Amino acid sequence: MKKVTVGESGNATKKTGLAAVEEYLAAVPEPARTTLGKVRAAIRAAAGPEATEGLSYGMPAFFYKGALVGYAAFKQHCSFFPMSAALLDAFPDEVKKYRTSKGTLQFALDKALPAGLIKKLVRARRLENRAKRKA
Repeated sequence: MKKVTVGESGNATKKTGLAAVEEYLAAVPEPARTTLGKVRAAIRAAAGPEATEGLSYGMPAFFYKGALVGYAAFKQHCSFFPMSAALLDAFPDEVKKYRTSKGTLQFALDKALPAGLIKKLVRARRLENRAKRKA
């Protein structure tokens, strides 16, 4: 996983890479910290070696040819952000048991999304980003 610097993806709200993500995660209380660790590992497994990590809009995110996905902890839930509302619409059966909001998949503080679902969403986002860059 490469370290990201500001401006690499063209997103002015992104801060520097792994150190910022580690700092964010260190500040998250349990059980959400462990949950986000599992989410991060699943994203990393599917994002590919070219993907980078950093903060976007104050939350941990992965970047591949632009913003890929993000994740965060809140007071009552954790969220997965596919950075594409249309992506959630493309997987209605897979996401129907989770609370969704515009471009957000919410889940319990103490129970990560299934790794298979995360990987499927991340792979789909990689394809979207690749297609956008070719257009």
